[in-house]
Amino acid sequence: MRKRYVPALGYDLLTPLYDPLVRVTTREIDFKRRLVEESRIGAARDVLDVGCGTGTLLILARQRSKSMKAIGLDGDWQVLRIAKSKAKKYAEELNLVQAFSFDIPFADCSFDRVFSSLMLHHLTRPEKVQTLREIFRILRPNGELHVADWGRPHNLLMRVLSIPVIFGDGLNRTTDNIKGLLPALIQSAGFEGVSEKARFSTMFGTLSIYSARKPDAVSEVRHSAQSGLALDVIDRIR
Repeated sequence: MRKRYVPALGYDLLTPLYDPLVRVTTREIDFKRRLVEESRIGAARDVLDVGCGTGTLLILARQRSKSMKAIGLDGDWQVLRIAKSKAKKYAEELNLVQAFSFDIPFADCSFDRVFSSLMLHHLTRPEKVQTLREIFRILRPNGELHVADWGRPHNLLMRVLSIPVIFGDGLNRTTDNIKGLLPALIQSAGFEGVSEKARFSTMFGTLSIYSARKPDAVSEVRHSAQSGLALDVIDRIR
């Protein structure tokens, strides 16, 4: 399992630089606030941030809704240690779990909202598919997934600026993002209402905000039948 793990900046040695680098290069607070706004977090009781990193997104969410239970999951013990320290600084209660996104240690239908921020582009295609299936599994019917990650560059400048991401994280991991295939992958996991809510121009290219909903029990079977077709379409685009 460890051989498939990629630290936030590619190397464990660089992890302490994660917060300042992300803040400067990605307009972090702007896009994470938008992600929280899109989630209508006040209606949620149980929230999971998959690939929570240093906890910034969960702290922003908790500041909007003190009544929700906020859980952060990440495979990197170093960033979880930073998240724990940050939560203490802001006097916010976060539950932090070290685990991988493609093997989430929670029961079916445990959460109302799931976030993923700048994490999916670290994963290979099979890992993305498995991660999205796991997220679908742990969401309650009508629960929502909200994603912020690198998307298809929306102009030539963004395409040029995305080159460091492509080569830094690996072509096999970033191709789906840069080709704009994340919405199709999300749909293939069974989600409905998949849409791009916003785009942010950053120093590393286009960052997109996506939202999707797990269907209710009645329509879930229909969407499961469509998931194989969606993956076939993705493979043809690839």
